[in-house]
Amino acid sequence: MTEKADLQSVLDRAAAGGRITPEEALVLYRDAPLHALGAAADAVRRRKYAGIEHIATYIIERNINYTNVCVTACKFCAFYAAPKDTEKGWTRDLDDILRRCAETVELGGTQIMFQGGHHPDYGVEYYEKHFKAIKDAFPQLVIHSLGASEVEHMARISGVSVEEAITRIHEAGLDSFAGAGAELLPERPRKAIAPLKESGERWLEIMETAHRLGVESTSTMLMGTGETNAERIEHLRMIRDVQDRTGGFRAFIPYTYQPENNHLKGRTQATLFEYLRMIAIARLFLDNVQHIQGSWLTTGKEVGQLSLHYGADDLGSIMLEENVVSSAGARHRSNRLEIIDLIRKAGRVPAQRATTYEHLVVHDDPANDPVDDRVVSHISSTAIEGGTAHPELKLLASN
Repeated sequence: MTEKADLQSVLDRAAAGGRITPEEALVLYRDAPLHALGAAADAVRRRKYAGIEHIATYIIERNINYTNVCVTACKFCAFYAAPKDTEKGWTRDLDDILRRCAETVELGGTQIMFQGGHHPDYGVEYYEKHFKAIKDAFPQLVIHSLGASEVEHMARISGVSVEEAITRIHEAGLDSFAGAGAELLPERPRKAIAPLKESGERWLEIMETAHRLGVESTSTMLMGTGETNAERIEHLRMIRDVQDRTGGFRAFIPYTYQPENNHLKGRTQATLFEYLRMIAIARLFLDNVQHIQGSWLTTGKEVGQLSLHYGADDLGSIMLEENVVSSAGARHRSNRLEIIDLIRKAGRVPAQRATTYEHLVVHDDPANDPVDDRVVSHISSTAIEGGTAHPELKLLASN
């Protein structure tokens, strides 16, 4: 399929709701004119959201990093500390975590992303204790956290099955899983950047188990670490196949590799055009995934805004705190008023959403926009400055 007429025929079929093959998706991703690709993806979005197609959403959340100690040593990660690195390694105590939850509620946040390293001592019991404490103190907060990699790790530490680990942390307060740890699912690029993590197939198996147990999740993709276009499409294919069986992925969220302070030498980020093409092809190929999220955090607010014209229906989080991606060089930040303005200038009506995408506040009248500018994405960390731990963090002793 190389002729212009063939490309347009596939685009037309996809725009009308027809399923495209991985081979067709690869050719479209590689060869279709950018604006035609975006137009087809936007047509799918408009049809999928008929009646509310004028709305684009965002959420207010906080990423709470409970520890940076990690045994997986992923090459792209600038956040982690090795277990015996007592100068760099830290963990937050529960009182500090609850204080951050309280600040989130005060600022109108509705979601907590509990995110950290694969600590060698943290099994299922650790997460049970913390999730229960958060839910007891702040039942209104949704705990949308962790991912398949953390589940695999905690189950191994506690000597229990993945099914038991998921069931226990869900009963303790976990509402849904993030797409954490997906990175690249195909074998070659995954081994190149995260050789100590579970395979992509195992990541998907754990997510499928979670879906079967009633715990939904999102799915993600890290772009720009040296993977091929074909491997990017294979990543989508693997997600779509699981989604056909479970329907448990609420959203797909691609984001771009940040190249600072890590061990991936000589790698370059995905270009912004590659990113927009991925947003569009994801909307066309993942016909069974409801939401596509644009990532302004790694690509910038302008590209985030453009993603709304390439199939995205959501701009993700105004993150009250974020330390992981920013450790690798993400410097973009925003506040609620800027996100509302970005969405409005893209020709859409902004709406604050819940984790499950219900509209909490629709900003259909600029005269009623919020005036509180304290809701700011905090990308340069208040907890870790100059590479040393803040005094409120408990340094870890080597084992």
